[in-house]
Amino acid sequence: MASSCGGHPKDVLTPVADTVPHSNRVDMLIATTRARSTVPGQMFTGERARKPTFAEITVSIPPDGKRKVGEVSWPKRLPSNPATDFATLKADELSVAAAKSWLSASVRKSPDGSVLVFIHGFNTKFEDSVYRFAQIVNDTRVKSAPILITWPSRGSLLAYGYDRESTNYTRNALETMFQYLANDREVKEVSILAHSMGNWLTLEALRQMAIRNDGLPAKFKNVMLAAPDVDVDVFRSQIVDMGDPHPQFTLFVSRDDKALAVSRRVWGDVARLGSIDPETEPYKQELADSKITVIDLTKIKAGDRLNHGKFAASPEIVQLIGSRISDGQTLTDSHVGLGDKILAATTGTAAAAGNAAGLLLAAPVAAVDADTRDNFSSQIEALGPKGVAGTKSKAVCKTATSVNCKN
Repeated sequence: MASSCGGHPKDVLTPVADTVPHSNRVDMLIATTRARSTVPGQMFTGERARKPTFAEITVSIPPDGKRKVGEVSWPKRLPSNPATDFATLKADELSVAAAKSWLSASVRKSPDGSVLVFIHGFNTKFEDSVYRFAQIVNDTRVKSAPILITWPSRGSLLAYGYDRESTNYTRNALETMFQYLANDREVKEVSILAHSMGNWLTLEALRQMAIRNDGLPAKFKNVMLAAPDVDVDVFRSQIVDMGDPHPQFTLFVSRDDKALAVSRRVWGDVARLGSIDPETEPYKQELADSKITVIDLTKIKAGDRLNHGKFAASPEIVQLIGSRISDGQTLTDSHVGLGDKILAATTGTAAAAGNAAGLLLAAPVAAVDADTRDNFSSQIEALGPKGVAGTKSKAVCKTATSVNCKN
């Protein structure tokens, strides 16, 4: 069993026996630009593959009443127990032809021929994206065919720069997926849910598609932007490039999002879309003009320690997402170690860039904190032979009024 002190076991994607036949389960299609892993139970790493790969994974979720809505019940030990834990029942790589067949069969089962595409955020390992999406699909009660787009993230706050470039690396592959859904006559409606840095990838792929096709297809109904790590000025231009009409955008913001506060410092102190105040100008009028609905989660107390995953962890917001998808027809970043938090709060760019200076600051904390230790060791490897010793490192809201959600 692979595990870390104070954390959940790793490499949880080795299938287990279906010992609880009445448990909830989510069967999803996965498209990824991650490299394959040789580690049993991991499937894919945080490194980049030369071309996309497809897979089918079925996740068993404990029966209702065994966990809280919004919670991923990680196993305390392996193998997972489907009675109490999220457990993998199937994990198969698919050919392109098999992926198309899966999609066709799943869409036909949907009452309205719809699909839900989820694009995870920064600092997310493969297994975390799988289990978080399974939780979202289960808790929202959507009946759409679930598609997970997972891009090469190293799963560490210290790898911000690498993750950002990985979204750019995946942009064409995501547009290709969007184009396929647009041209598939069996698919009647597409909803998209993106989190954190995954919003940059999503908006860029939609922008490319709109420019190439002279607009976006009408079947792309809902685009939900959760804690988007996107420059507000860039977002303005992306919306313009998509043309009019564009999909119904719903923006989830939180002014206490610590991860986006760090990102703002990294990117020249320009506001990040996911942390703006929807009641101030110029945002209020601009986003009202673009008919963008804003959900303000600032007062919600749920999610991770950086207040960056509220959209998936709050029962009320998860149900709201489900209602948004159903009517039209808040994933969370993980492995935040104590050292990561200290670095994010005190060193800004050095920590986020994952360079040698940031790693030197993290070293003392890595000795005592498990998540920091995992992140630290992976970044040492990424820096190459010299390691740390080297001197060089390789619009907001409600269409009329914004919604203020409270506990």
